[in-house]
Amino acid sequence: MKHLLKLLDLSAEEITDILNLADQLKYEQKHKIAHHHLKGMTLGMIFAKASTRTRVSFEVGMYQLGGLPMYLSASDMQIGRGEPIEDTARVLSRYLDGIMIRTFDQEQVEDLARYGSIPVINALTDFAHPCQVLADLMTVREMKGSLEGLKACYIGDGNNMMNSLIVGCLKMGMSISVACPPGYEPDETILAFAKDYPGFNLLHDPKQAAADADVVFTDVWASMGQEDEAERRRQAFAGYQVNAEVLAAAKPDAMVQHCLPAHRGEEITHEVLEAHAAEIFEEAENRLHAQKAVLVTLMQDRRKM
Repeated sequence: MKHLLKLLDLSAEEITDILNLADQLKYEQKHKIAHHHLKGMTLGMIFAKASTRTRVSFEVGMYQLGGLPMYLSASDMQIGRGEPIEDTARVLSRYLDGIMIRTFDQEQVEDLARYGSIPVINALTDFAHPCQVLADLMTVREMKGSLEGLKACYIGDGNNMMNSLIVGCLKMGMSISVACPPGYEPDETILAFAKDYPGFNLLHDPKQAAADADVVFTDVWASMGQEDEAERRRQAFAGYQVNAEVLAAAKPDAMVQHCLPAHRGEEITHEVLEAHAAEIFEEAENRLHAQKAVLVTLMQDRRKM
């Protein structure tokens, strides 16, 4: 494993190794056991999209691992003035030990890895959100004991979250049913991957998707960069809210997960979010631990170079 570009690139064994390491690092942090695996190393963090959880969790995580996190706004870099990504990748590879990027285009992340010589981590693109889904899988496993055989349900937009969650769940032995309005389905690449798994169902009825689910996921209806579509999307997604009626179709002990930020009253009701706040904010915390595991997995071997 040289990079984390998308979960499609990882095997089930590699995902399991990350989750196991994340559990270990979380235990060590809770018990004040230092784990400076990346002492003296530097992570460049490129942000073309703003963030709360991504920036704070990566900065804190890199600090706790003994390294230096460096915030790089894409608008302040030469790539914001037209420098080719292949040149940026080659230059940053001579300064840094790793790159984390949160941007729009998946191809930009792939090109950073192709032309650079250091690990690249996709912290979010319009296509994929692998770091979030690793934290989600960590949280579900933590609370349910295992992942194999569980049923996940995702209600909402066929966006980066749905794309990555489908891949992560199926690779880890879970089944997953997704419900979205017609025209808002997941990426064709994801559908081509999922067609070989009998545990995948693409539906347009939220209650049908939630039936007997162990965990119900949702996300905002309009992601960053889609603000001009917000009203049209509110109309299209009417009826795709995670509420008490939808949860009644799931198992009585079903978890609810939301990658945040949440628009209460739209994709999830205030009552459902508060009733499941403990597991939703544990999910948010686990971004820190899962990403630390990714950082260690990708970057620690550079010490031997």
